[in-house]
Amino acid sequence: MRELKPWLELILKRPGRLVVGGFLILATLLSGIALLAVSGWFLTKTALVGLLLAAGVAATINLYVPGGAIRFFAVSRTVFRYLERVYNHDTVLRLLTDIRVNLFSRLSRATRVRRGELSGAQWLSRLTSDVDALDTLYLRLIAPTALAGLVTVLVLVLAAILFDVGTAVLVGLLLVIALAVATVGVYLRTWQLAARQSDRQEELRTAVIEHIEGFSELTAAGRTGKHAAWLMRQAHQVTSEQAKTDTRVGWHLAGTHLLVNLSAVLALWAGFALFQTGTLSGPVLVLLPIALLGLAEVYAMLPDAFGKLGATIASAARLNRDCREEERQAVNEKHELPPETALLADNITVKHAGYAPLFTRFNLEIEDGKRIGILGHSGSGKSSLADVLAGLLPVAQGSLARRDCVYLTQKTVLFEDTLRANLLLGSPEASETELWSMLEQMELAERFATEPDQLDTWLGSAGSRLSGGEARRVALARVLLNPAPLVILDEPFTGLDAETRSRIAKRMESLLEGKTVVSLAHGSDALPGTDRVIYLSG
Repeated sequence: MRELKPWLELILKRPGRLVVGGFLILATLLSGIALLAVSGWFLTKTALVGLLLAAGVAATINLYVPGGAIRFFAVSRTVFRYLERVYNHDTVLRLLTDIRVNLFSRLSRATRVRRGELSGAQWLSRLTSDVDALDTLYLRLIAPTALAGLVTVLVLVLAAILFDVGTAVLVGLLLVIALAVATVGVYLRTWQLAARQSDRQEELRTAVIEHIEGFSELTAAGRTGKHAAWLMRQAHQVTSEQAKTDTRVGWHLAGTHLLVNLSAVLALWAGFALFQTGTLSGPVLVLLPIALLGLAEVYAMLPDAFGKLGATIASAARLNRDCREEERQAVNEKHELPPETALLADNITVKHAGYAPLFTRFNLEIEDGKRIGILGHSGSGKSSLADVLAGLLPVAQGSLARRDCVYLTQKTVLFEDTLRANLLLGSPEASETELWSMLEQMELAERFATEPDQLDTWLGSAGSRLSGGEARRVALARVLLNPAPLVILDEPFTGLDAETRSRIAKRMESLLEGKTVVSLAHGSDALPGTDRVIYLSG
């Protein structure tokens, strides 16, 4: 259960909405139970009056009060059910927002090594099915369980008032057992199956996506049929385990209903004894058993929820494991920067987990406002060094201290959004004038001024509506808009022809004025202006 702790804490940050949502569920349940109980009382009362009148005995009945109560509870149940659905689904969407924002925040603070351990299909599973398993935790598990306990207590209080304490105790014992069967019993019987099934569903989902992505290769190798048959076997195994889980949940649901019905029979039997002694009337006698039968609706929600709890815990465990924050050694706050120094690398070792070091005992000190170029051929470790300097890859040994930085990675990354949204990532407070000015510097203003939506032009998936050079200049513009004092540029002019590169490099002189710049490239012609150049060998 500790895997759910961070997500429960996140959910409970909206106590007001949870309380209101719980009240609406409670009002719906109580209206339903009251409707059954009053209807049973009214039918019994009218039947007895009818028998007395048929026997020639004078008898009266107030049709208006119980009839009005029945109509009230019927309408209130409908109204509360509608309000509960609308309000709680809105709450679930808000909780989903909280969960996803929290997840993306944790993911952004995880190292690139951690994020790179999973494939795209696995991350898709994390961001869809695993998140979906958590966002209904309140509505499916927390609220129904808490309200089932509360409604049970209220019914037992009713039993003690209308009948006697002894009856309430016996009925309460059966209801407690029923509640345990529907919750703890289901969980203990299904958590291992549900957790294992959750893992296998993820594996199957990942395999299906990889099958689709690699369909051409499978076809070329003549393995399409065999791989599809393997997928079908895996799917059959998943469905078989799902059937086993559903069977266990179904038996517990049946047992719960049996115990609730037994409690109603017990209340009816005890009521007859009290009726014979004249302690209560016939209509009151049926009121409690019918109210107890109404508890079946409350308890029926629990077995399915607790049958999926093992899968929910497994989802939470995967998210906690894959998005946990590792200790950042890349920026070691224990080592303060000397005065007028923007970056200080002291005997650092650059390496990826499981591989030999790319650099050892690497030292670099850059003064404020200086511009350093780092050159090296493909595979020399430039991008890995840039990742370390930017804090995306932890330092294996040594220490690194630097000022706040902005980083242009070697691979252009644009979001499936508008031009404006992509640029504002660099500087959320930037005005429209500043955005157009930066586009002018990147020689993109004319390109987007002719678009119908201009700054609100949709860039497509990963900037697919742009050429490679245009996408690179948009990414560069985003970086240059950022006010960070340290700028790290990895191959800033990828995809640009020599003339365009030369013009933009000259404009960058003024754009980068006063900032410290570290530029990495394979040749000197791919660097903006520098004060000195470092050559990487190996």
